[in-house]
Amino acid sequence: MRSPRTRPAAVLLLASALAAFGLGPAASPAAAATVPVGSGSYSDTRPPGTSGPTTNTGTPVTPKVTAAARNRPVPTNDWWSSLAFQRYGDNPWSTPMYGHPLTYQATANGLDVGYPTSPAIVGDGRQYEYAHKRDLTIGLSGLNSPDTKADGWSDWTVTPLWSDGSRTLRTTIGHGSPFVYAKGTGGNAQVTTAGAPTVFADQGNVLGITVGGHHYALFAPSGSDWDVSGSTVTAGLGGKDYFSVAVLPSTGALSTYAKYAFSFVTDSKATWSYSGGTVRASYTLTTEAQEGSERGTLQALYRHQWLNTSDALTSYTYVSPRGTMKVREAASFSTSQKASAVLPALPKSDGVDTARLRGYLNEVVNASDPFSGASDTYWTGKALGRLAQLVPVAEQIGETGIRDRLIGLLKGKLQEWFTAGGANEFSYDKDWKTLTGYPASYGSDTELNDHHFHYGYYVYAAAIVAQYDPSWAADSAWGGMVKTLVRDTVNPSRTDSSFPFLRGFDVYAGHSWASGHQGFAAGNNQESSSESTNLSAALVLWGSATGDTSLRDLGTFLLTTESESIAQYWFDADEQVFPSSFGHDTVGMVWGSGGAYATWWTANPEEIHGINVLPVTGGSLHLGGEKAAIRRNIAEMERENGGPAVEWRDILWEFQSFADPASAKSKWDSGNGGYTPEQGESKAHTYHWINTLDTIGAPDASVTGDIPASAVFTKGSTRTYVAHNHGSSARTVTFSDGKTLSVPARSTASGTGSGSQDPDPDPDPEPTTGNTFQLRGGGVLTTATGGTAGSDTIASAGGTNHDGTPYQPLVYEARGVNGTLTSGAGTTFKLQVDAGTSVGLGQQARISYDLTGDGTFDRTETYNYFATDPVTGWEEYSQARGLRSSTGTLGNLKNGTVRLEVWSAIGNGSSKLQTGTDKSVVVIPFS
Repeated sequence: MRSPRTRPAAVLLLASALAAFGLGPAASPAAAATVPVGSGSYSDTRPPGTSGPTTNTGTPVTPKVTAAARNRPVPTNDWWSSLAFQRYGDNPWSTPMYGHPLTYQATANGLDVGYPTSPAIVGDGRQYEYAHKRDLTIGLSGLNSPDTKADGWSDWTVTPLWSDGSRTLRTTIGHGSPFVYAKGTGGNAQVTTAGAPTVFADQGNVLGITVGGHHYALFAPSGSDWDVSGSTVTAGLGGKDYFSVAVLPSTGALSTYAKYAFSFVTDSKATWSYSGGTVRASYTLTTEAQEGSERGTLQALYRHQWLNTSDALTSYTYVSPRGTMKVREAASFSTSQKASAVLPALPKSDGVDTARLRGYLNEVVNASDPFSGASDTYWTGKALGRLAQLVPVAEQIGETGIRDRLIGLLKGKLQEWFTAGGANEFSYDKDWKTLTGYPASYGSDTELNDHHFHYGYYVYAAAIVAQYDPSWAADSAWGGMVKTLVRDTVNPSRTDSSFPFLRGFDVYAGHSWASGHQGFAAGNNQESSSESTNLSAALVLWGSATGDTSLRDLGTFLLTTESESIAQYWFDADEQVFPSSFGHDTVGMVWGSGGAYATWWTANPEEIHGINVLPVTGGSLHLGGEKAAIRRNIAEMERENGGPAVEWRDILWEFQSFADPASAKSKWDSGNGGYTPEQGESKAHTYHWINTLDTIGAPDASVTGDIPASAVFTKGSTRTYVAHNHGSSARTVTFSDGKTLSVPARSTASGTGSGSQDPDPDPDPEPTTGNTFQLRGGGVLTTATGGTAGSDTIASAGGTNHDGTPYQPLVYEARGVNGTLTSGAGTTFKLQVDAGTSVGLGQQARISYDLTGDGTFDRTETYNYFATDPVTGWEEYSQARGLRSSTGTLGNLKNGTVRLEVWSAIGNGSSKLQTGTDKSVVVIPFS
């Protein structure tokens, strides 16, 4: 048996992402030693004998930024953080940075660029990596800069600067960008290749070269001419200061990429919204034309993005450690996802024995030290989380005395940390603009690691307290300090001068990063993705409990986005990301260069498989959306472990319960007597969790409620609907299958729901056979009948012509579809639409087929739009309007996907699309 887990003094990093309003005092800390925040306070100086950010040899460091960026909070814990945090004293430039598809490293002579396309399996088969390997260096003739500094940044782009006194170079690089945009003075544009390049196109100022099997295009100002001499390629700038380089998906793409060569990206920005169970996000680049008037661009979408967009994509693709990236020819794109569920706790069920649960609760609350000797921010946080999980559980069985004792423990410990001057406190670093808890741990002070991991537990515990005592959570009481921790980890404000925007949450990569300095050859990393989502779930609960909808919606966006990234990049849910040569079904750590079947502190399979599960809470329900991946994961753990879990058995039982509650309960029943709970767990919580899910079934991610604090569970043919109402008056929660649930004020309710329901209770309600699909609210296509008529709103075209191109479409999908193509048949549909009294509206439909479920649509059919009349009442739009365009060919469906998109092609008003009836259907040509 391996020794219990203890975290290493290495790293576990992260700092989440938020952008909210009203997060407590935004002014810079006062000059006094103590900065008051409501009833709490923090210090503006570190405790004696402690340290802030340092190099690896212990030398204090300040942000490595230019004068222009000196007053901006640096977003540490990013994919490019080594530009600003000089962790190693002998490297004043950067370590490798993984933008995807390109990789970068700053050197004295400029920016090294690579495009790794072949994975290496290293570490005895435990790690796959697409390691940075230089193809070329972008610089200026004669450039020899003593360092590189961050000169500017936006949500997923950064501009490093080199200056040697005679020459100055700036480049702009970013996630998803095939371009490097360069501006230089004092020398000619110079690209130095790793080997003699092969020229495949020479058009004067446009040069196509192949280096190491990768194709690049070099663009100099009009009138310039590239000169190739061995491995050095130069061009005079003719009095201009700009040039660019792009990696091409093929030599044939040169003309397309040349179109956007001088449309330089100057800003990147993500926005998000939550409404009625759906999270929508937009990703927008701002550009500036260096010559000509083109303002568009090209950007490559990660898998978690293109799986959830209906925007048109080109046929161009790139290789990356996150699987295939697909290219969009536009300056923006949008995604839409069903929101991930969050609950304060699982509901009360008949499967839990009250007397037994009471005994387990008493073991915790009557312990001589309920915090188990924790003193630093991480282990204190773990203890807070363990106690917080039990507060709603105690209330469920009428143990209000235990509940209140637990709340008292939480308040006491939080207030101790939220008050400067004691043995525990938070201190503000004005140089790095960060709040560090002391005693610190795992580099949270010297390396700025893991703030989101640590502080997420504090916010979660505070959210549970706020649920029962709103006055405690007021800004004028202790809520101000909670919001200050939020500002440090996931600040939603771009204008806050005291903390950076979203610090460690990478909005384009779709997940957080843990390292504050990113000083590794493999880039940045994140191990415990589940401790990152713990913070996001905490925001949902805190925002719901305090009435802060902006923070609630931020948490919902972060949780929903990261849950998809976790499924794809940590668990390889679709088996499309990990290289075929990598023999594992999960990774413990994601790196910029790939992933590793490992942890920072042990090779024990139980921890490798469990570190991305803990802590198990009502914010972990998203894990239940990928049941096949969980089964593969558990099976691999038991193979690697030589049998079932021994050490972290509670965490892994709970993980299995997301897919197979009965199997998890069987393991609990046979092994619950003689085990030691994981440090953040308790027998009380594990018993309640496993027996509740065995009673009501596993989470059903196919159905969502219209508030974030709601969830659905399915067992056999029965769905159980659950919601928590944090508000002061009763409300009705409506679910996407038409069911409703009445929830009293400040209470959790559960039941089988009222009203209509898709009678198919399968967690994935899409059909495996059948060819007639009804539209259902929530974006579902289903062969089920008997729905209740409803409608969805088709967004206005905004007075712009969108004929043939989806614009803010309604999207309905059926996945896992099997069928044999009917020879000679074609797609048919009838859709009931109504424009009310609006004049000049036209609705348009597109139907797409992904024949194998691999994420690529093999056949797309766009139909002519339907001009609705300005008279209230349903009109029928069908395929009889004619096929406007089509791409690809049909074939048999095997675990395929059918998608319907409906949008406004013309007009300046919204309209309605009927759902839930056999009058709005799609019929596919399959049997």
